[in-house]
Amino acid sequence: MSVPDAVGDLPVVEVLPRVVEALDQFGIAVLVAPPGAGKTTAAPLFLRAESFLHPVGAAPLRIVMLEPRRLATRAAAQRMASLLGERVGETVGYQTRDERHIGPGTHIEVVTEGVLTRRLQHDPSLEGVGLIIFDEIHERNLPTDLGLAFALDTRATLRPDLRILAMSATPDLGRLAAVLDNPPMIHSDGRMHPVELRWLPMAKNERVEAAAASAVLRAVREETGDVLVFLPGIADIRRVQSAIEPQLPDHVDVFPLAGALSLAEHDLALTPSRPGRRRVVLSTDIAESSLTVSGVRVVVDAGLAKVPRYDVRSGMTKLTTVSTSRSSADQRMGRAGRTEPGVCYRLWSKLEHATRRAHLEAEITQVDLAGLALEVAVWGTPVGDLRWIDAPPPRTLAAGIDLLNMLGAMHDGKVTDRGRRMMRLPLHPRLARMVDGASPSDASLACAIAALLDERDVFRGRSDDLPADLALRVGVISGRDSHDRADHRDVRRIRDRAADIARRAQVRFDLDRCDPDRCGAVLALAYPDRIAVRRSQPGQFQLRTGAGAFTAPTDPLANERFIVAADLDGNRNSARVRIGAALSTDELIEALSDQIETRHVLVWDKQRDDLVLRVETRLGGMLLDEQVRTPEPGPATVEALVDRVRGTKLTVLSWTPAAESLRHRVAFLREYLPEGVDGRPWPDFSDRRLLATLDDWLAPYLVGATGADDLRHLDVHFVLLAGLRWDTSIAIERSAPRSIPTASGREETIDYGRDSPTVSVRVQDMFGTSLHPTLADGRVPIVLELLSPADRPVQTTSDLPGFWSGTWADVRKEMAGRYPKHHWPADPSRSKATRLKQPPHD
Repeated sequence: MSVPDAVGDLPVVEVLPRVVEALDQFGIAVLVAPPGAGKTTAAPLFLRAESFLHPVGAAPLRIVMLEPRRLATRAAAQRMASLLGERVGETVGYQTRDERHIGPGTHIEVVTEGVLTRRLQHDPSLEGVGLIIFDEIHERNLPTDLGLAFALDTRATLRPDLRILAMSATPDLGRLAAVLDNPPMIHSDGRMHPVELRWLPMAKNERVEAAAASAVLRAVREETGDVLVFLPGIADIRRVQSAIEPQLPDHVDVFPLAGALSLAEHDLALTPSRPGRRRVVLSTDIAESSLTVSGVRVVVDAGLAKVPRYDVRSGMTKLTTVSTSRSSADQRMGRAGRTEPGVCYRLWSKLEHATRRAHLEAEITQVDLAGLALEVAVWGTPVGDLRWIDAPPPRTLAAGIDLLNMLGAMHDGKVTDRGRRMMRLPLHPRLARMVDGASPSDASLACAIAALLDERDVFRGRSDDLPADLALRVGVISGRDSHDRADHRDVRRIRDRAADIARRAQVRFDLDRCDPDRCGAVLALAYPDRIAVRRSQPGQFQLRTGAGAFTAPTDPLANERFIVAADLDGNRNSARVRIGAALSTDELIEALSDQIETRHVLVWDKQRDDLVLRVETRLGGMLLDEQVRTPEPGPATVEALVDRVRGTKLTVLSWTPAAESLRHRVAFLREYLPEGVDGRPWPDFSDRRLLATLDDWLAPYLVGATGADDLRHLDVHFVLLAGLRWDTSIAIERSAPRSIPTASGREETIDYGRDSPTVSVRVQDMFGTSLHPTLADGRVPIVLELLSPADRPVQTTSDLPGFWSGTWADVRKEMAGRYPKHHWPADPSRSKATRLKQPPHD
């Protein structure tokens, strides 16, 4: 069909008949065309009158074209409308999250990715739509992958006549072809003018803004025409702008270009320079594809981009600056050769370029998937049955589902009514839950907070140098407070965004009703897992997950007992709180009463060296309150005391000499009388056996006990004896008595703890003893350690009669010399035992 003259000159027009043929025959096609070929503008205008969009006897079917960014959506629609000599909203219209310019006669609708997903969820058959164009599909944004998966599912189940066209300059053709069932691939060579590459690698440790500023000034000196500069983020753009403006000639203007800026700022950056003037456009990757920046013949590429990265273990996402891919660098370079030969300055080396990846990872493999999980759950087709260019990573998807369960959006694998309401709001599920769950008095505040967190921060500066308190930001946008670091353009934009959220949520929005002191209570609805309690030091917090978080000690939040952290820097061990709010104990209980639990924990307090009952009020792994009490007697107390005995390997018990002796005596009998008593084995009082049977022999005697004193005062000797049969006790006393009587009438204790049972006894007490004492029914002689009157050893023997008849004569002489007043008989075996100093009367 005919197209406007300006479109007819575009290179891509030559291959569009082949695109029509592919769509007519196969229903799906891929168009590959370099930057400047005109695919974004020409393809929809060329295809709009094709027969497959004009069924006989029915209304014409519309074309819906997806653009990955709001700015590109608006610009593409305006460009096509101007070529038709119409206003936007007639033949060509557009819709973004915040704007809708579509009329009853609109045949080509340019929309952002999320708009298509909303339409599919509302009407899976896409009634009235005949063709979906996925422009710049190589960017692999999450909403693009999701929209493509849903569109393919619709085509497979409800609308086999729905046609799909994927367009890109640098697609990953292998993956794309596989998911689209190998459709026809149409290539346009384009007519891009040659671009000279100049490599300006940054010096080691050189900051990107310094290198970029230097390259821009050089480009302005060396070349003619407008300059497009690619930088990773808005902060870098502001710094480069501040660096170059004082050094540029008067006829050179500088304009920033980023998605976070206002429409007026976008228009300034995209409007061609007036005669006699030049411009430098400092842009994020928003100008990399789809968007035409007229008049540019010089590109300065820092080779960097900010991309979101999600950490499953920490549950946090943070923007990370990465090196761009080779395909992205080619897209950027192509901007310099659209109308005439150009120049591209790259701030890295040719050698490094060869090592860069061909394509960056798809966003679906790198970001939080809670929103995708909710969309898929509402859609109804299992995630494994949908067709993905890259399937969602299972762990990340599972983490997203866990979050949805925590937020009340899903239960038992099904979407709840709350989840369906949340999905209708153009917000992350966390923020949607906050807006949906806020009380009527907090509803306006919830919308304001959602806008603040979903848009660019109203405070300018480095994130680690800004106050973390969300209440300050709410005060600024509500007009209650002023702040010298607030960007007033962002303030206006966030107010408008909050009002739009309120409209969608059917909330009457009133900034005067926003109470900044309620920020924590409202924020807790969105981030129940990010509630934190202060540790001992100001600014040091513990999240309910157990991980650490911190603010600067001087931050307004540093001394709060509880906070909610909405924005963390992603560090797993100790994350910096970039945005948060204070939370009172009452607000915490109010918001999460169903998740707060009281635990009664019996523990051994090391400082008290005693068993205590800790009554803990907890939110997950976070301790809210603790009271220490004396335990009440009961089974749990008995178990805790038994555990204490086990943990100390019996040492906490009071082992009296009698108890120790009993254990040694039984061990002696187990060795020397292994046959036991009456065919039964002797008891086993070894540490190993006692520890293994604590519940049998010890626990019954701890009933009624409450702590350390009861363990210390327990008569272990009695407990061990009580567990024996009466005849076993008698046999122990007979075969391994605790003591032996001496000839003098004294009882001397037997020490079973030595290598052999030993009795230390004065030699005089053994006078009159002619038989050596034995144990174990006469099998084992007792070792006698014979002592002087001063209780010093004079002889050790296991054969007392042999000693009397042998070496006693020598010992007798020594004793008589040292203790002359004592009686030292020549034959002790026949003498009366005595300790008297005078000779006994035999």
